Parts: sequence; C-alpha cells; structure tokens
Amino acid sequence: MVAAIAGTGLVYSGSTASAATCYGGAIDYSKPKSVGTLPQAGHYYATTSRCGDINLRSSTNRYVKVCFYKYVPSKGSFTLNYCQSDYTLTTAGKWTVIATNVKDNTPFHYRFRSSARSTGQTAH
Repeated sequence: MVAAIAGTGLVYSGSTASAATCYGGAIDYSKPKSVGTLPQAGHYYATTSRCGDINLRSSTNRYVKVCFYKYVPSKGSFTLNYCQSDYTLTTAGKWTVIATNVKDNTPFHYRFRSSARSTGQTAH
C-alpha cells in the first residue's frame, strides 16, 4: 500500500484533451528547506492511469530526478528499486516531464539536487 501522500497519476498522449486531463489533476507541493526528497521519507507518490509521465511545475528553476520504489511483501514495506542517474532542470512556471512511460501504481518520490525550499505542482 502506498503510504500517506498518494498523488494522482496522469496519461499524456500528446493531445490537448489528454494534457488537460493530466495537468487538470495536478496537486500542489511544498518542499521545506533542508529536505532533499518529496514527499519526505517513508511517504510516496503513486502513478495512476491519468498520465503516463511524471511531471513537475516548480515555482523556481530546480534540478530534480525521480526515485522508484517497489513493495516487498515479505518485508511488508517499500524498498528502493532505482533512481534516475541524471537530474532534469525544471523551468519556473512550466511543466517539465521528469520520467516517461511509467506504469500505473508505481511508487516514487522526487529527489531535488538543492536543499532549498521549493513549491509548485506535480502531475503523475
């Protein structure tokens, strides 16, 4: 089960209608200063069928990557599957695709290169 902050996932096929569905389900985020991940440790976002990509619109330029998790039934918890090797630069006020073609119900969190406070929206 995905713990605490479970975001909505989105499907973007390139059409205007799909983008509206994808970004129309966006949720606000606020990452405190001195925190490197969003959501914070022990909590995860999860993708759904609304968007095949993971998207971020930050209020300031930020370098971000996604770390994916998998549920391990024998442990009853999530474990890190892998993190993207490179950070993606988001541009303030614009949607940026951070990961593409992500399966539904995939738990993940964002990893920010900077520990500075960050606000914006996520659509996944």
